[in-house]
Amino acid sequence: MKQFNVPLEYRSPLITAIKQYRKAADKLKKDLSPTLLDLGKVQIYLARHFGFCYGVENAIEIAFSTVAENPGKRIFLLSEMIHNPQVNADLIAMGVQFMQDTYGKQIISFDELTGEDIVIIPAFGTTLDIEALLESKGIATAKYNTTCPFVEKVWNRSEQIAEKGYSIVIHGKPKHEETRATFSHAAVHTATVVVNDMKETVELAKYITGEKPASEFYTDFKGRYSEGFDITKDLVKFGVVNQTTQLATDTQAISDYLKNVMIRKYQLTTETIDQHFADTRDTLCYATNDNQTAVGGMLETEADLAIVIGGYNSSNTSHLVELCEAKLPTYFIDTPDRILDKHSIVDCNWHTKEQRTVTHFLPEKEPLRILITSGASCPDAVVESVIKKIAALYKVEQQLENQLIIFK
Repeated sequence: MKQFNVPLEYRSPLITAIKQYRKAADKLKKDLSPTLLDLGKVQIYLARHFGFCYGVENAIEIAFSTVAENPGKRIFLLSEMIHNPQVNADLIAMGVQFMQDTYGKQIISFDELTGEDIVIIPAFGTTLDIEALLESKGIATAKYNTTCPFVEKVWNRSEQIAEKGYSIVIHGKPKHEETRATFSHAAVHTATVVVNDMKETVELAKYITGEKPASEFYTDFKGRYSEGFDITKDLVKFGVVNQTTQLATDTQAISDYLKNVMIRKYQLTTETIDQHFADTRDTLCYATNDNQTAVGGMLETEADLAIVIGGYNSSNTSHLVELCEAKLPTYFIDTPDRILDKHSIVDCNWHTKEQRTVTHFLPEKEPLRILITSGASCPDAVVESVIKKIAALYKVEQQLENQLIIFK
């Protein structure tokens, strides 16, 4: 896989050594057991897969090289390039201006742009309307487009099945940048609707079966369907694609549920299922899947708590928290500074994004066993900083240095 030019301050000698060690020992990625950092008083188990993915490193390389190669030019980002506070803060410090927030609220008007400006499209992609608006102003988008190739894969798959007469159901967070972009790219080709979760999927199915009157659909799914969408006709034949950072198991469950609805309604067999339902399993992002399955492997290890590191508005990170907290006490942090001392931590609720200080989060026992993972937009350097913070609390910094020697 391509190696990207990512700023050294995002790298970590310790994490790099561990990842290279695990890759050499497990080239086929079949071993999902975590990596043990035995610090004596504290045992830290790192997930087999975590941190920057291909799409994130690609976006960072393009954004930072764009700044370096264009001194004196105004450079804008449509929104946060990735959902990581450190990376976005670094770009702002370099003079990059954000035009919208995560939910599409305008911060800087498009009217202020000129053909001399540079506008970077974030890793989530953007809508066709915004691309057209930029082009109309003479702003070239292709060179500064950091859209993740795996997001584009979903767009391409949507177009392919649309050409065969299928409509599209998107499993995604309706307000998320990626979902908005995928909706735009799908809706230009075929009738499209968004479902956020299984609850909404069950409601959508009631319209497919006729259990609920068609007129209510347009209220229940307001803002979620494409222009001209006809609930009585447009879900006779469809496929399910996903926002790439959703839980893979959730997307599969939604797809399976709707597939079974179609099988029952049209009395389909294995040979005839494609008459009403498209196979779209190949739209799941490899990195999201790897990180989620690695958490599953990590959770097989007996432990006292888990720490998940990443941006609070990161979809893929929040799902890692969701997986961990189902089994043991889990704390969601974005920087090592959230660990206040040996007794207190500032935890983020992944549902509400509210933060609260939790006391006595570290049990008084030895050895203390902690599981750690991070989201796809979290720099390895931040993970190392969290590990160093924990090591300092227990005064086992030397043991941590010894671990680096072992893995190198």
